[in-house]
Amino acid sequence: MIEQRQVERVQEYVLSQQPEIERLLGELVLAESPSDDPASQRPVLKLLTEGLRDCEFRVRHVHGRSTGGYLVARPLARQRGRGNQLLIGHCDTVWPHDTLRQMPLVTGEGLMRGPGVYDMKCGLVQIVFALRTLHHLRLEPPLTPIVLVNSDEEIGSYESLPRIGQLARVARRAFILEPSLGPAGRLKTARKGVGHFTVRIRGRAAHAGLDPAAGASAILELSHVIQQLFALNDPDRGTTVNVGVIDGGLRANVIAPESSAQVDVRVLSSDEGQRVEQAIRSLRPTTPNVRIEVEGSIDRPPMIKTPANERLWLQARELGRQLGMELEEATAGGGSDGNYTSQYTATLDGLGAVGDGAHASHEFVQLAAIPRRTALLALLLLADLPR
Repeated sequence: MIEQRQVERVQEYVLSQQPEIERLLGELVLAESPSDDPASQRPVLKLLTEGLRDCEFRVRHVHGRSTGGYLVARPLARQRGRGNQLLIGHCDTVWPHDTLRQMPLVTGEGLMRGPGVYDMKCGLVQIVFALRTLHHLRLEPPLTPIVLVNSDEEIGSYESLPRIGQLARVARRAFILEPSLGPAGRLKTARKGVGHFTVRIRGRAAHAGLDPAAGASAILELSHVIQQLFALNDPDRGTTVNVGVIDGGLRANVIAPESSAQVDVRVLSSDEGQRVEQAIRSLRPTTPNVRIEVEGSIDRPPMIKTPANERLWLQARELGRQLGMELEEATAGGGSDGNYTSQYTATLDGLGAVGDGAHASHEFVQLAAIPRRTALLALLLLADLPR
């Protein structure tokens, strides 16, 4: 437990920073940063670099090959032999350029609205101001805080993942600043594993009127495959399989020589992931003279509630009570970089914004919740490792 007077000092300072918190959050939202535009990440990363340097952190921007890369930040003054704790967030969003025309930054009635404000630029602001709080109050955490902000989380963290894994392997715990779940702001103590697959059907083209028997319809076969894929859904096991995009064919008077389906898979356990992946890879054609090709895998393992994760959650719940908050926990259907860190170290996810609308046009955050969540993060950084 942390002394109540220290809790009050943290809370008071963070509350005094509310105008600055809202200012930085607004600037981050106005700096649109779609995942598929590496150059768009620079203004966001620059703002974060400035904020972290104000906390006397050394910040390094590792440039990506096809992404905006990632930031790694460490305190300038570090005590050797002390363990590390990770703070992880992402600055990329699902929103394309000029989304602000349809979803402008709006503040009012206790909310801030705009693309990426909830998922997850608010969480990035919380990282900066939690560290600023420790720096201003001269509070020394027992573990060295290491910050990683990547720009490819929404597309699978494929370039930043090796670095995340490297840091998580030697960290004592990891805090993921993804948004919380639901209006109660529940922390995420488990997440489903996520898989992405592309199923391609190769058939044979022919004239649909003159010689249809010479063809082999990839679209006909795809219709059978789609039904087999949806049959893999198992609500009792928490398994979802969704065909979200299909494509195929040349024109109406041609027997389709090719078709494809993009498939999203969510599972609660690694065993279930193996079962579903094997079933997808075992698809066999029912239409003569066609073949099926499968690409993809379960690329984000499930984040399960390990004993270490459970201890970290219980510690957060107690610290929340010291702040006057009754925290709740939940399992999330979406994946995050917490799915990866949890393979190596105690992980607590969903510490970011309270609000709604991830990937949706009504995206917003509750402004009054930001100082409370920031204070909670600061206290977690100050807390000793739970036993």
